[in-house]
Amino acid sequence: MVCSALRRVAHMHVYLVRKASSVSKGHHHHQALGSRPAASEFAARRAPGSVVELLGKSYPQDNYSNLSQKVLSRVGRNLHNQQHHPLWLIKERVKEHFYKQYVGRFGTPMFSVYDDLSPVVTTWQNFDSLLIPPDHPSRKKGDNYYLNGNHMLRAHTSAHQWDLLHAGLDAFLVVGDVYRRDQIDFQHYPVFHQLEGVRLFSKHELFAGIKDGESLQLFEQSSRSAYKQETHTMEATKLIEFDLKQTLIRLVTHIFGDAGAQDRIGWAFGLGLERLAMILYDIPDIRLFWSEDERFLKQFRVSDINQKVKFQPLSKYPAVINDISFWLPSENYTENDFYDLVRTVGGDLVEKVDLIDKFEHPKTHKTSHCYRITYRHMERTLSQREVGHIHQAVQEAAVQLLGVEGRF
Repeated sequence: MVCSALRRVAHMHVYLVRKASSVSKGHHHHQALGSRPAASEFAARRAPGSVVELLGKSYPQDNYSNLSQKVLSRVGRNLHNQQHHPLWLIKERVKEHFYKQYVGRFGTPMFSVYDDLSPVVTTWQNFDSLLIPPDHPSRKKGDNYYLNGNHMLRAHTSAHQWDLLHAGLDAFLVVGDVYRRDQIDFQHYPVFHQLEGVRLFSKHELFAGIKDGESLQLFEQSSRSAYKQETHTMEATKLIEFDLKQTLIRLVTHIFGDAGAQDRIGWAFGLGLERLAMILYDIPDIRLFWSEDERFLKQFRVSDINQKVKFQPLSKYPAVINDISFWLPSENYTENDFYDLVRTVGGDLVEKVDLIDKFEHPKTHKTSHCYRITYRHMERTLSQREVGHIHQAVQEAAVQLLGVEGRF
């Protein structure tokens, strides 16, 4: 069980929309039918000189800006800090484990926890501090949410490692919401929550209790630059690898049952809280974590964070499926742009989007994509008529904003 769960956990790593009034007891909102925003509203978010206000600060927009209102509306929700939310339960269980298992010399917890750091970081924090090269594909606009060329919504909690290590910390957990542009299905959402742990060891700490440990070294005889340590010795690497493996095995057993390091070495791990919660509580769809439906939330109001909870599904309402096909523009098209547009227009009514066909015209050499969009409300039945309005808005937005040529 532990090994299986560990393998599964290891794989975890302004199109302005007018809102309708409440459509369910859970006070969920979605785009008002028949009130489609103009393309100019989407383009305005990128207009030079415009500003986005976020978490009490102002960020000027430039050609890098690509945040949608849908994503901005999720910033500051902090599901991992909402008491009795399933993500909060997972976070608290991990904290409890580390507090009990890792105790300092004076009986205090060895690991400190940071779960309220701002998700707005600089591109230096998100990439350069982790030695990610300037031309690395992980920096692409198509995969990240940028406020502007200098600021972004963090793509991982590792964006805080450099600051915390340089503050003198050598054992800490960071928990927070992270943002990535991605495909649309029941396991992917543009916002998810990550927990990572970091621990550093001095030479004495690592080799204490090892036979002839005094003669062992952390580093090979090689050069150090301002950006990189020397190569670690095989002995140090093997010990750190073993310590990290044991740390993760103990953590998974507890949950499921049976940069700036100087002259130190250490490990770091990252876990997706949604993936853990989906496995532990049998939650079938990542969109449910954003639900305010009492039928969902009340299932996790338990007196003991370690109490077993098996999610009892809400009635699964039927899906409404519509296809969309179009010719791609000659340049500057990415699939994540389309997925982001569908998320923005369709909101959480969109369950998944599949690319079901590609075609290249033999004479014009133009490429056509056909996508299948599955719409499903989590709390009520959708009609083809109301989905038709939303799907038409997706078609119009794709033509106006992505420069595609519709085949509908």
